[in-house]
Amino acid sequence: MDDEPLSQWAERRAERVGQLRAVPFVSGEGPRGAHLNPDAPRAIQRWNGHMWEPYAFAANLAEAQRVLFPDTGTAPSSGPAPKLGPGPGRHRKPRSPR
Repeated sequence: MDDEPLSQWAERRAERVGQLRAVPFVSGEGPRGAHLNPDAPRAIQRWNGHMWEPYAFAANLAEAQRVLFPDTGTAPSSGPAPKLGPGPGRHRKPRSPR
């Protein structure tokens, strides 16, 4: 088994420190998909390197998304779709020689 060096593991782990997530306040077996209860209040949690700690509160999914993604005010325009070149494509059978 090939183990990665401890320094690489520590760097990868440190990258997540400060990451935020929104957890809905719903009854049941824990967090579910965000789209299931969009009007439910959310707890915003921050990863401190060891555990998720309380960070903020949001009244619903839309407000939680504004906290989690503050820089994405508008959707970026992707522009026109690229034109595909000629060819059989990977999913098609290759052309037979003539």
